[in-house]
Formats: sequence, structure tokens, C-alpha cells
Amino acid sequence: MTIATGPGTGAISRNPVLDHYHRLPDIVSACAQERAGRPDPEAFRPDFDFPPLDARMREFLAPAALSWRPLPDLDGRRMRLLDLTGNPGTRTTKTLASLLIVARAVAHVRRTGVPVVLVTPTSANKGTALRDAVLRALDLGLAEPHQLRVVTVCPAVCRDKLRRSRLATDPELRALNPVLVHTGQQAEDVKPLTRAFVHAHAAEWARRTGGRLWFSLDLANYMVADTTRALFEHDVDPIPPGEVRVHAHAVSSAFGLLGYHTGREILEATGEAAGGPRPESFLVQHLHIPDMVLSQRFGSFDRRNAPAYEWDERAELYRQDREPCFPYVTDTPNEILDPTFYTHRPGTSERMNEIIGKFGGGGIVVSRRECLEHYEAIARDLSEAGIPLPDDPQRLAEWSLLMAMTGVREGVRRGLIGPDRTIVVHASGTYAHGEYEPLREGDYQWVHDEADVAAAVGVA
Repeated sequence: MTIATGPGTGAISRNPVLDHYHRLPDIVSACAQERAGRPDPEAFRPDFDFPPLDARMREFLAPAALSWRPLPDLDGRRMRLLDLTGNPGTRTTKTLASLLIVARAVAHVRRTGVPVVLVTPTSANKGTALRDAVLRALDLGLAEPHQLRVVTVCPAVCRDKLRRSRLATDPELRALNPVLVHTGQQAEDVKPLTRAFVHAHAAEWARRTGGRLWFSLDLANYMVADTTRALFEHDVDPIPPGEVRVHAHAVSSAFGLLGYHTGREILEATGEAAGGPRPESFLVQHLHIPDMVLSQRFGSFDRRNAPAYEWDERAELYRQDREPCFPYVTDTPNEILDPTFYTHRPGTSERMNEIIGKFGGGGIVVSRRECLEHYEAIARDLSEAGIPLPDDPQRLAEWSLLMAMTGVREGVRRGLIGPDRTIVVHASGTYAHGEYEPLREGDYQWVHDEADVAAAVGVA
């Protein structure tokens, strides 16, 4: 059933996970063929089984609702927003995958009686969403606190984005579900650190507790949920013959777009998508890590392909005018716009390049200067769509949506997005300081190395 989500916005909302729950086995099968690299064959991974869709499961999955929102046209191009931020507990797209990951853990616990501890590195949003989903499962009685737990390892630079909930304020739940903040210099170090911890201690954990440690950062785990973006689009606004769409997304590894294209493959295989051609893909990144745009543009992650910037002393900024896929102005050539985007040389890049090569699209890197230049116009357009941005952009804690909207505006301005397109912007995340309660110092533990993680989890 469709639901109008705001007066005058023309938004349509549905829950594609509930709508297509019966298709999950087929979706899982399709996603299994799209993995970027193979996970450790010795690692624990529960089966892709999900609990029956009873009343409690429906309530558990309720935050997976998406919205399709019209935006004002941009230079003659029709604009639409695929809003993935509807869960107030996360305000990001990571809700969908986290709910299905936790549902799998619940199914495993019910079937085997074996407790599961989810273990994940995070730059904030994945961890927040997993903690939100675990707490939701506990509150609904889908599992007991000792049966379903989550351990998150976050870079220090991202800790202010972590949210406080009962997993932090309740002493028992805080001990069972620790948040670990890594002291390392490189944000991405949390990935090998967390993987190494699970690899080294999973067997001992199983022997001592009877439970399992699940390193849940696997592409397939996220793609299963992200396929529903395509199914949702087809349900609410199927692509008519002759229309060319461009899907724009602020990306770190582009899990969301890979999932979307797998969803399109499912629709095409069943004959349901008989309208327009497969949409193009438009990647948006920031200067600190522009690896996917570099790879798509030049076929290499080599940073030497990025343009050289020159200091403009009078304007007090850096400039370049040779490469349209990179910012023309920036405060620094290695600017960190949002630390959430932290993945170097993603294994997904080659597959994304193949998709863009076959179906069209491109990418762009944006700077803070460009985001602020467009901020007032973007805020006005999003407000009309029912998604407010803070009056002061310095309050913005999650820049994903602003990055994507800026990338689209600059892409149109520079001819990187063709004419006569319908542009679909994936609203993968947006929230501001003051809209949520961040974790406090006593809610998390500092860790330096694998031994610290083991001690914090209780396996040392």
C-alpha cells in the first residue's frame, strides 16, 4: 500500500523489504554471484535464512520503509529523490541491510540455540544501524541479550557520529555490546584490525562460550538489502520506454549501486522491467579518497591522475581547470569532507566500472567549497521534498546527501550528466548535530590493537 508521507510533497512510501520478503531466496541467489572477493571460507556465516513474517517480524522490519520524492527540475532535467533515511534511529540507508543481517542472526539462534555476536568495523553508520537493529530485536523479544550481541570498532575521527541508545545507557547491555574506538591514525585501519580479531579468536570464543563471532562486513550481506531499491523504484515509478535515468550516489564502495543493479537484473530476468533502458550510474566522492572516480575515469587508483592544484593567494583557495571530474576550487587538495567515506582501493570498483561501461554514467569529486556554494539552493529543494537541512551547514554531521546533490549540480553544469535525463538521487544519509544524542566518553572503550579488542570483548 502506498502512503503519502508529507503534505504537498507528493512523496510515496513503501516498505520494499516487507513487500518482497517472499523473494528473498531469489535475491540471495542473485547477490551470491556479485561478491567482490571471497570471504574467509573458515569464517562463520549463518545461512541466508530469515524468520517467518509474523506480526513481530513485521514490526521489526517496519523501519525499512523508503520514500520516492519529487524534486524541482534542474536545467530541464526531471529530478527524483530515493529517500533511504526514514529510520529516525539512523537516518541512513544502512538500516535496510542491518535489519536483514540481524534477522538472519535471529533465525540462526532460533534454529540452533547458538548465540551470535555480530562484529563489524564501521565509520559510524553501519555500526549505528546494526546497534539500532539489535536493540530493536531485543525489545521485540526476538532474541535474549546473551543470544544476540554486536561489537563495533570505529575510528576515533568518527566517534562523534555514534548514537546513544539503551545499548549504551543500560550497564548490562553496554557490557554485552561494546563500542570500541580505535586510536590508529588511518580510519580504514579498523577493517583489518577487526577482521584479524575475529580470525584469531573465533575458535576460542566458540570453545569457551558455545557462541559464534560473525564478521558481518561482506558485500553480499549489504547487496541483498540494496536490491530492494530497484524493486521499490519499479513498484512506485517504473521506467517508461524512452526515458533515460541517471542514479546518483555518494559512495565509498558503492554497495548501494551494486545492489540496485542486481535488483534491476532480477527484474529483467523475470520480464518485469520491460520499459526503459537500465539507468546510468553517477558516483560522487570527496578529495581525500576519490578512488572509485579515479578508477572509473582513468582505469587506475593512481592518485597521480588527479589534477594538480595551484594556490590562489588572492582568493585563499586552491584551483584547477583541467579535469572536470574534480573540484575546480577547494580549501585543500586532500580535503576530508566526511570521514564516513574512507575506503581506499575498494574491491567493488572493477565491477562498478563494468556496469558504467555497459550502461553509461560517470562520476565526480566534490569539495566543501562547492557544497557550500550550492547549499542554499539544495536546502530549498530538499525542504520542498520534505527533508530539511540545518540552517547552519556547520551543524551537518552526515554529508552524504549534500555531496550527492552537489555532485549532480556540478555534473550537469560541466556536461558530465547528459541532457534529457531523469536524475534519481539516492538520499543515503543526512543528519545534523543536535538531532541525536552522541555517545559519551564512558559509553565506549579505546583500543589500540587486536589484544585490546580481545580484552574488551572478553576473549583475551
